[in-house]
Amino acid sequence: MHSFTYYPAGALLVYLFLKLLRIGRREHSLPPGPPTVPLLGNLNIFPKFEAHYKLTEWARQYGGIYSASILSLVKNRGTKTSILDLMEKRSQATVDRPPNHAGEWVVGGMNLVLAQYTKDWRTLRRVSHEMLTPSACTQHVPIQQAESTQVLYDFLTDPKRFYTHLRRYSSSVILSMLYGKRAPRFETQEVVDFFEVQHMWENVLAPGALPPVDSLPFLKWMPRPLAKWKDYCDEIRRRQRNLYFGLLHETEERVANGHENGSFIEGVLARQKEFGMSREHVGYLGGTMIEAGSDTTSAWLHSLVLALAAFPEAQKKAQDEIDKIVGTDRMPTLDDFAELPYIQSVVKEVHRWRPVAALIMPRRTIEEINYRGYRIPVGSMIFVNNWGILHDPDVYERPEDFWPDRWLLNEFGTKPGVDNSDSAKNTWFGNGRRSCPGVHLATNSVIINTMNLLWGFNYGPEVDIKTGKPIPVDTWNYTKGLTFSPEPFMVTITPRSSQHAEVIEHEFQASATAFATYEHGLREEDQQFIKAQRA
Repeated sequence: MHSFTYYPAGALLVYLFLKLLRIGRREHSLPPGPPTVPLLGNLNIFPKFEAHYKLTEWARQYGGIYSASILSLVKNRGTKTSILDLMEKRSQATVDRPPNHAGEWVVGGMNLVLAQYTKDWRTLRRVSHEMLTPSACTQHVPIQQAESTQVLYDFLTDPKRFYTHLRRYSSSVILSMLYGKRAPRFETQEVVDFFEVQHMWENVLAPGALPPVDSLPFLKWMPRPLAKWKDYCDEIRRRQRNLYFGLLHETEERVANGHENGSFIEGVLARQKEFGMSREHVGYLGGTMIEAGSDTTSAWLHSLVLALAAFPEAQKKAQDEIDKIVGTDRMPTLDDFAELPYIQSVVKEVHRWRPVAALIMPRRTIEEINYRGYRIPVGSMIFVNNWGILHDPDVYERPEDFWPDRWLLNEFGTKPGVDNSDSAKNTWFGNGRRSCPGVHLATNSVIINTMNLLWGFNYGPEVDIKTGKPIPVDTWNYTKGLTFSPEPFMVTITPRSSQHAEVIEHEFQASATAFATYEHGLREEDQQFIKAQRA
């Protein structure tokens, strides 16, 4: 009698065991991908750092769209065509972000880049796109040009610190544009505070940096002695709020005192009720834009200098072209860019060769998608592997080389015979409803600085003091965070002639008028620095 009671229990145990073994396995209806193991799926082989390299390898092995199972979540990545299909043509289904516990803990869902598809996100996105139109960004060109002129002056007087000069530039432009307050030196307190907290923030957001709280929610209830990441996230939140809301408070006071200077946040405050924004919205919108605009622009400019030093042929061609159009008795202007096809190619090639977002933040599907005979379930994460797309050997000749000429041979930079039906749209600034709202501002910075840096200076490898031979430039030593940027590196930077140097000094002194609008409320040490610099 008793033996019969064991049969249902035994059957249930077998069923549960078989069910458990299926966790992590890839369903037959999903795109192909690397082999899975029970429970973990592909978690055991998913890279924590520089994931774009491994994802590129998988794409070449399993095809244009493939999947990886990680704690029962399916991750799909594709070619440029599949990305445009999923991110733009089906943007309603792919507009969301996956849950991010660290993001919720630190910014409460108010980060425009990380936030899920909520009312808060829709408000922040609408405001940013309305306030950053091409015409609106035109008013910031004078300060971008002036700040770029200081970059040339800094390169002239202290070339060894070029890495921090470019970081100062990107920070000062975004602070001037957002809050009407520039940063005349890299040691300006707001710049120091930003890069310190941004380093902490990127550490938290990097894959594998925290326990998998998003997949195993019970981990959020771990006691603090066993979850040091909670204290770390609390410190990031404190520092971010001190910086972002401190800058907001300064702007509010300046507006109240009638000292407006046309900054972005002033415009938002003037329309705050119209936009339906709380003060939290305004504070975190500005903060997110500092994050998105400062680190990324300097990373791009670092890659430009790296490329010019490592590929002298491209540098010479670009300089020959700008010499014919601009000459030596003036600096380039934004209007010159249309007459510089090779330098246009240099800009495109930096975007392709070293994309700032090598792996774009993942999307999450809110509807099931059937794509090319495969099922992409609700809740899947979709990664856009920019690196793999832009280094595809089937699309680009010599993809690992910095070769601007490819864009002159073909307007899309692709190999002969490649289908270019989707090439008119690029993935440099994202796609669909999550595309970067600051694209026009960033593009102006990139163009202005590319022309100025090529016009004013020569770049080359450092020379070994002992051997007298050039030290090869390492073009692969890049950071492992969310922003793909060269680690600090050394190159030689020399003015192209004494006449170039004289023009730089003259234009820098003349930039004082453009700077003056953004120099109210600076700390005493910054004011003293400005006086000494312009003496």
